[in-house]
Amino acid sequence: MIAFLGMGLLGSNFVKALIKKGNQVQVWNRTAAKATALEADGAKAFADVTAAVKGADVVHLTLKDDSTVDEVLAMAAPGLQPGAVIIDHTTTSAPGAIQRTREWKAKGFTYLHAPVFMGPQNALESTGYMLVSGDQAIVAKFEPILSQMTGKLINFGPEEGRAAGMKLIGNSFLVTFTAGIADMLALAKALQIPQDDLNNLFAAWNPGAGLPARMKRMSTGVYDNPSWELNMARKDTGLFMEAAAKAGINLAVIPAVAQEMDRWIAKGHGNDDWSVIGKDAVS
Repeated sequence: MIAFLGMGLLGSNFVKALIKKGNQVQVWNRTAAKATALEADGAKAFADVTAAVKGADVVHLTLKDDSTVDEVLAMAAPGLQPGAVIIDHTTTSAPGAIQRTREWKAKGFTYLHAPVFMGPQNALESTGYMLVSGDQAIVAKFEPILSQMTGKLINFGPEEGRAAGMKLIGNSFLVTFTAGIADMLALAKALQIPQDDLNNLFAAWNPGAGLPARMKRMSTGVYDNPSWELNMARKDTGLFMEAAAKAGINLAVIPAVAQEMDRWIAKGHGNDDWSVIGKDAVS
């Protein structure tokens, strides 16, 4: 028997996928209507979280944050059967994941943090990416269960909390990437460039393909053989901001990048590769 706590978009679709695979799933959500809605798909909904986890060998969580996970698990604790396994897909802090792993082990339970890079559709289709780390015997034991829920299970080794850290790193990239796209769209608006032209550009040119090489270059700490000098990159950044300002359009990310570029130019790195602005992060 499986229990699933947290019936947001991700949790609800995880449950639907598990049921389609022949699993019996007991569900709970703080807003009860989200749990009862899944009874039409074959889930058994409970208004009381303690009742929801009774008889469950594995309890999955998709909640908001560290404090919510701790609160819900504390409420569920009286209903947990001895030796139950708690698999938490919530995006949390690394220290929080480490602490819960140790605390629940001391109580006689297994806690495994398995955050995901998955949207609701991925959860429904069992695609996307799921991350794990920690006791490798535990990871190996539950790998078959987790692999059925995702397209790829990525094991980051024995260090507790590593999966949580990797999830935060990935999300930080998504946040900055999306903010960068927002600035790009704002600049296109300022320059009166239509969306179709953007679509044509990125259909032919995929800058994301250069990400591994860019990361490798930045991590070497060698910037004196530039492919794009910082001074030139800063010149272009000024053109971005000038065009946006003339159109009365705000840029969210570019001005902060420009300040960082100016800091490194002032330190004498204007003729270095522009990726020198990441030097402090890798040195």
